[in-house]
Amino acid sequence: MTDETAAPENEQDEIVDRPLPENQVLRSLFEPFEDVPWRSSLGQDVALVPNERWLDFAGAAREAGFEVCVDVTAVDWMRQRPDRFEIVANLLSMQHRLRLRMTTTASRQDPQVASLVPIWPGANFAEREVYDMFGITFDGHPDLTRILMPDEWEGHPLRKDFGVGAVPVQFKESHKVS
Repeated sequence: MTDETAAPENEQDEIVDRPLPENQVLRSLFEPFEDVPWRSSLGQDVALVPNERWLDFAGAAREAGFEVCVDVTAVDWMRQRPDRFEIVANLLSMQHRLRLRMTTTASRQDPQVASLVPIWPGANFAEREVYDMFGITFDGHPDLTRILMPDEWEGHPLRKDFGVGAVPVQFKESHKVS
C-alpha cells in the first residue's frame, strides 16, 4: 500500500459510531444527545430516548422546531421485554415538514416518565388517557386523573394482564345503562 492510498492516522475520528439522520435539523437535534440512538422505522425517524433524558430531549426537539406533540400513547410488552412499558410521543414540525417519533421505556413495578405538558400543553389529555388505560404516571402533570374510566374503577384496561369480564361500565355523565 502506498502512502497515497494508506488510510489516514485519524481515520477512527472520521468513523461515526452511531447512525445519524441525513436531515440537518434532525442531525443537529441528535448530535448533542449521544445516549439517544436514532433509527428509521418504515420511513419515519425514531428517537430511542432513555427515561431519565425524556424531558431534556423533548425540550431540545421543541427548540429544534417541533411545534406540535400530535399524540402520546403506550405499548404493554408484558413478558416480551425487560422494561414492560414503552411510551411513544409523535411530534410534528410544520416549519421543517418533519415528523419524529420519540420512545422511552418504563419499569414493571412503578412505571413513570416525565410529563410533556410543560413543553406541549396539548399532551395533557393524551397523557391522562395513557395513565387511565395503562397506569403509567407522568411526573409533573398538572391534573393526572382518569379521563375515560369512572373514578372508582380499579385497574388499567389496556394492560395485558387486566382480566376481561362482562361487567357493565357506567361512564361519567352518560345515561344509565338498563
